[in-house]
Amino acid sequence: MINQQLLNPKSIVIVGGSDDIHKPGGKVLYNIIKGNYQGKLYVANPKQEEVQGIKSYKNLNELPETELAILAISAKFCIDAVNILANTKNTKAFIILSAGFSETNEEGAKTEHEIVEIINKVKGVLIGPNGIGVLTPNYHGVFTSPIPKLDPQGVDFISGSGATAVFITELGIPNGLRFASLYSVGNSAQTGVEEILEYMDLNYKEGISPKVKLLYLEQINKPRKLLKHASSLIRKGCKIAAVKAGSSSAGSRAASSHTGALASSDVAVGALFKKAGIVRCYGRQELITVASVFMHPELQGKNIAIITHAGGPAVMLTDALEKGGLNIPKIEGKKAAKLLEKLYPGSSVVNPIDFLATGTAEQLSDIIDYCENKFDDIDAMVVIFGTPGLSKVFDAYDVIDKKMVTCKKPIFPVLPSLSEAKEEIKEFISKGRVFFPEEVLLGNALSKIYYTSKPKSTNIILPEINKQKIREVIDNADKGYLTPENVQQLLDASGINRAKEIVTDNLQTAVTEAKKIGFPLVMKVIGPVHKSDVGGVVLNVKNEEQVIKEFERMIKIKNTTGILMQPMLSGIELFAGAKYEDKFGHIILAGMGGIFIEVLKDVSTILSPVSKNEAFKMIKSLKSYKLIEGTRGQEGINQDKFTDIIVRLSALSEAAPEITEMDLNPLLGTAKDVIAVDARIKIEK
Repeated sequence: MINQQLLNPKSIVIVGGSDDIHKPGGKVLYNIIKGNYQGKLYVANPKQEEVQGIKSYKNLNELPETELAILAISAKFCIDAVNILANTKNTKAFIILSAGFSETNEEGAKTEHEIVEIINKVKGVLIGPNGIGVLTPNYHGVFTSPIPKLDPQGVDFISGSGATAVFITELGIPNGLRFASLYSVGNSAQTGVEEILEYMDLNYKEGISPKVKLLYLEQINKPRKLLKHASSLIRKGCKIAAVKAGSSSAGSRAASSHTGALASSDVAVGALFKKAGIVRCYGRQELITVASVFMHPELQGKNIAIITHAGGPAVMLTDALEKGGLNIPKIEGKKAAKLLEKLYPGSSVVNPIDFLATGTAEQLSDIIDYCENKFDDIDAMVVIFGTPGLSKVFDAYDVIDKKMVTCKKPIFPVLPSLSEAKEEIKEFISKGRVFFPEEVLLGNALSKIYYTSKPKSTNIILPEINKQKIREVIDNADKGYLTPENVQQLLDASGINRAKEIVTDNLQTAVTEAKKIGFPLVMKVIGPVHKSDVGGVVLNVKNEEQVIKEFERMIKIKNTTGILMQPMLSGIELFAGAKYEDKFGHIILAGMGGIFIEVLKDVSTILSPVSKNEAFKMIKSLKSYKLIEGTRGQEGINQDKFTDIIVRLSALSEAAPEITEMDLNPLLGTAKDVIAVDARIKIEK
């Protein structure tokens, strides 16, 4: 539980404080002193009377009561220190910088657990262990450098890795990115990223609380809490970007179904971020670039004007923006001609607007004014302005700064001359500006942010299904893959349209039922996992003789327990499925079937529960959506029916959390209907 003793302590003790600022205990004390901490500051060091000019207590029992303790001592000594401070010194907040706990071995994990128990008993808060500390405007409780410029409207940064927090912070400072706070949660023994985000959400104050949050996560222990509070903050007007490390395939489990193979834990993370409205990044530079975009006014449309005096960067930015789905509209007409008259010969205003290396600050001002006031189809501007070193560009950067104040359309400054324009950039930053040193990174970030959806509704109404029947089937079934009869019952109880079918291991029954179903029909083996690989699927069975012939062959296939028969249906092959991911809940998947899932893996995912609107967006986001919509004279599929199946699949998942993997593959879609032709459901108890 985050408390005021952690956020704004009236007194702090550095346990293990040192004169050596090359050690954590020395550096954190140095940073707190240099940060002009206004409360009472103590040091606990058994060998010294005074440390860095601060009185040192050789015995913790002699220490006055103190609100916050920062521990920079060996792990084995931490538990005794915490016990004394929590139980005799009224300490309610702890930051443990020390390593050697659960990240090391079982003994360390045990010690860590005991420390958490002590702190919980006094209703205190613990940050760490194994982190770099906490940085707020009230105190600089970190043992690292550099210390970023702190601004109440800067970035709140929460990191699961101390070293990564330093590297990301250091990357942002030269761009003018300012920070409001930094929390390095380390092992997250008691308090993790989720709890800090929860506090920020519950205590958010419009106009006072920072609106930009950056997250670096190495684990997500409480995904539903993260989803709840991240989406809540974004609805309040905040912007959140996150890196989740550990997304490689090496961490995924082997699975026996399409759903299981496609829905790894990393897919669950992506689905969570999508539902919450979090912009997902994959590296430090991307995270900082996205954060820098967040510090500018929000992009309200897709049409970008590129203003430059350097052609190459403008071309690269154009490529990046258009690949990302944003537009660089052609600028022409009388107004464009008037602007061109103000520029030097050889300039171009078609967009990119290139006013040459000799272009002046006055010309730059004119171009921005035209984009702001006269070119109605422009939503934002990117200004690329460096220098070859022939002259200073203070005047141009001053124009950019002033126009960023007066213009309603966002202006994103790309200032690439980090060496030659070092002084000018420094002055630009001093005015509170954030800039971009590289245009392609900016283009990619703008596109990613623009196409990141807003948080999904928390009040999702799922369709009515027969939950009683679903529970009856699940409760009476054995774990593992359900029988075809049970699968049919679950689909029927969920209102999912399926093809008429019969399963039998008796030849005479097969012949009789085949006549009832009608020819042509499909025959499939029951039992083997991959039917087609063992010759267990036969299409277009046209008569009784073929039924007998194929039945006698297929029933002999290894592991076959019966033969399933269905009418021969036609349509576009689709896929829908569900996968349970520990802690996250069910991931719902939808896409094209056949080669699209086998080879191209063209699948969209989202966390359950799924609304109709979310289901439709899933379908529309597919690369193969044109086929679903209908193309080249071929009619598309009934998207309302496909959407309904996805939503009902979500409702079934919510009613039966025991379902671990579920495939509806293929679904056959036509303009009139979407029908489940084959389905497999696996449960665990």
